[in-house]
Amino acid sequence: MTGPELLAGLRRLGFTHVVYLPDSETGRWDQDLAAAGSPRLIRPTREGEAIGIAAGLMLGGAKPLVVLQCTGLFESGDALRNVVHDLKLPLVLVVGVRGYLAFRQGQSQDTCPAFTEPILQAWRLPYHLLQPAFTRESWEQALESIVTSGKAGAVLLPE
Repeated sequence: MTGPELLAGLRRLGFTHVVYLPDSETGRWDQDLAAAGSPRLIRPTREGEAIGIAAGLMLGGAKPLVVLQCTGLFESGDALRNVVHDLKLPLVLVVGVRGYLAFRQGQSQDTCPAFTEPILQAWRLPYHLLQPAFTRESWEQALESIVTSGKAGAVLLPE
């Protein structure tokens, strides 16, 4: 999926901000997000901070999307728990799962793909795991199903 396709989908779904820490899967969109102006790009320093920024934006009436990598998801656990379960905010995440394909094929010892889904399940956060060759349509459908649910959720991008 190209940067312009990503931006068109985000605009169609009404996202006002992208709180973004680029990784190996989502880094290809960096230049397009930076140049777009809308949705507004925010670059936090840590993933837990990204969750907090998104919560503040939601409380102020905005509709942010948080984009981070699986290791950042782990780092942001307490912020995620508080925002999703205590504040009950409809946080939408896109999570790049680095090394997913190599791990599933037994070619990697990286534990990031091993823990991503079990951690989301433990936190009771619904998610959609996209296929490795996901399309713009499947990505947008997954995001749209979270947005229309009115609840928090994640879309996982396998690398």
